[in-house]
Amino acid sequence: MKFKFFVVFVCLVCCLLPGMSLAQDKVVVIPLDSGNCDCNEIPTVTSAGGRVWMDRNLGAYRVAQSIDDYRAYGWMYQWGRLADGHELRSSPTTTTISIGDVPGHGDFITNSSSPFDWRDGQNDNLWQGVSGTNNPCPAGFRLPTETEWEAEIASWSSNNAAGAFASPLKLVAAGFRSNSDGAFSGVGINGYYWSSTVISRNACYMHTNLSDAYTYNSNRSRGYNVRCIKD
Repeated sequence: MKFKFFVVFVCLVCCLLPGMSLAQDKVVVIPLDSGNCDCNEIPTVTSAGGRVWMDRNLGAYRVAQSIDDYRAYGWMYQWGRLADGHELRSSPTTTTISIGDVPGHGDFITNSSSPFDWRDGQNDNLWQGVSGTNNPCPAGFRLPTETEWEAEIASWSSNNAAGAFASPLKLVAAGFRSNSDGAFSGVGINGYYWSSTVISRNACYMHTNLSDAYTYNSNRSRGYNVRCIKD
């Protein structure tokens, strides 16, 4: 049986494993089969646009208390990958490109050659909807599309990092992880959030900084945050 891992940081956690207890900021690792688990207590928030989202980034310990709240940063996913350990901020790097959808290890794959993907032979369907091959979100949730991110930006009080944090989503500026060497950049200043939308060889993301908030596209081997939206 093929397994994937979904990690939830919550005070109230669904799908609690036998013998585990709940505690503030508890790290709960839930092994799931490829069809996702049946979770009923995912912490959510309703945005100004009326959509239901998870209330924190995947991998975050808590809802953000400031733009640069490191406990709310969460993990950095390469576009289309499972939560296999590569998303951990301390994960090691490798230059060995994966030949399939599941690399079989938890290393962050660096790639400085076009098309700058962690996978040899691009697959546009890995994060498409709740049934996406490698959807890292809990059951009933998925990556937002570029259009959904644009709708959220339009609802903020200001189109910048301050507006992103002031919104119900409490988005943080966790920076990004480089596809060339795995180093972190822009931490505490810039925010990068993946979408499910692909464009040519790249994938679209939502970016915030001190003066702007907008969507753009990037190579898929960069590490960005993930915020899940309810389908």
